[in-house]
Amino acid sequence: MTAAAVTEQPKADLERYFVLGTVTLATMMFAMAVTNSYVVLPQMQGTLSATQDQIAWSVTFNLVAMAVMTPTSGWLANRFGRRAVMLWCVIGFSAATFLCGTATTLEALIAYRVAQGILGAPITPVSQAIILNIFPRHQHGLATAVWGMGVVVGPIIGPTLGGFVAEAYNWRWVFFMVLPVCLISILGIWIFIVERDRDRNIRMDWIGFLALAVAIGSFQLMLDRGERLDWFNSPEIILEASLTALGFYIFIVHTMTTEAPFLRPQLLLDRNFALGLVFALLFGALAFVPMVLLPTLLQDLRGFPDSIVGVVLASRGIGSMIGTVLVVYMGRFDPRISLAIGFGSQSVSGLFMAQFDLNLSIWDAMWTSAFQGFGNSFLWVPLTILAFATLQPRQMGEATAIFHLIRNLGSALFISICVGVVIHYTGVNYAVISEHVSPFNQAFHMPSVAGEWNIDSINGLAQTEREVERQASMIGYINAFYLFSAVAIAIVPFIYFLKPPPAAN
Repeated sequence: MTAAAVTEQPKADLERYFVLGTVTLATMMFAMAVTNSYVVLPQMQGTLSATQDQIAWSVTFNLVAMAVMTPTSGWLANRFGRRAVMLWCVIGFSAATFLCGTATTLEALIAYRVAQGILGAPITPVSQAIILNIFPRHQHGLATAVWGMGVVVGPIIGPTLGGFVAEAYNWRWVFFMVLPVCLISILGIWIFIVERDRDRNIRMDWIGFLALAVAIGSFQLMLDRGERLDWFNSPEIILEASLTALGFYIFIVHTMTTEAPFLRPQLLLDRNFALGLVFALLFGALAFVPMVLLPTLLQDLRGFPDSIVGVVLASRGIGSMIGTVLVVYMGRFDPRISLAIGFGSQSVSGLFMAQFDLNLSIWDAMWTSAFQGFGNSFLWVPLTILAFATLQPRQMGEATAIFHLIRNLGSALFISICVGVVIHYTGVNYAVISEHVSPFNQAFHMPSVAGEWNIDSINGLAQTEREVERQASMIGYINAFYLFSAVAIAIVPFIYFLKPPPAAN
């Protein structure tokens, strides 16, 4: 080996790690800005005069916008170049984040969150594609683990700091506080990301893209509004269901008959990738549900302030950190073992959360949240390695786009489902419990049993009504956590249908 070759290799390695650090920061910035609103959902709900399901739209529509736009990242990167896409997406995403902090109505907030999703969608898949292309295959595990820190840590840092900032100022500052990180990310992309060859002649399948966008958007809107509008008794829900079916029909038929479809079905012939998409859907479904449910549970039913909720979500970060360290150690073993540990831990954490009651303590919420974060950290790296293990390098760009579409779609759909479960069972159990609030119930005539509750005055009735609503809501949350646990454990038996990567043989 010549002296020039000896000195050139460290330089190339150093450049790789500068790029890795840059895209990791950009991914962390994106994850922080998207998820830091979770901790202040109740505060935004009060400011914007929204109900629980309506304020959840600021989360689900953001995720749907990301899901719809994510597959365009491959076309955008090929058409305009990865550096240009990263730079302009981060700039636009920063502007949308600032606008979120200025919103004065629910409609404006949702519009700005949709803009966040559209502009930020290419950041994660393009970042991952850059890493998988600049690092040799034997270093994919290490590079993905480092980059995954941004994916895992961003949703922790955002809500944690956001809780303290929102309590000290107001909810708007959870968006403003991300802007310095946005500026550093823009500077890093400008300096370290190098443009690669572009194909300006590449064409976009607009029919497939628009059909998929209509289908996903209509389906998400149906899930979000179905419980409030009594599902198919509402003409709006029927219309949205019809648009969903029509959109998916056009997308599938067009994809199977056109020469250059928006998403190539040939990728699904790879068993690992096809199964990996199923696991990605469930990974996304499980990733953020506790972060959406716990803040409203802790603030509405227990009266904890924003800062305490931030501490609870910080414990999730501690669990994620511990899990991430162990995942690196587990890299020497079959990655399917890590997947089984991750989904199993998620299920156990959901089962413990389902044991919560209205005497829930901070410690109960913290350790279960930490355990959920621990399980979640075991999923990302091995799932990525297994899903892409048998694909060709030329397929990475489109494959990562599909992978993140499914992941984001899973998050949006399952959040809507779980919020719907909470609202539905709150109503059902309110009706059941309130049947027993009657002058004919002898318990109200026994002071040792009734305690402070009475139905002999307006104030007593109001106080009793609030307690009945709290109890009914708690049952709704418990049922949602049971569903979370069941979904996590249901996928475990299918893990060993995945083929281990070649290095594991």
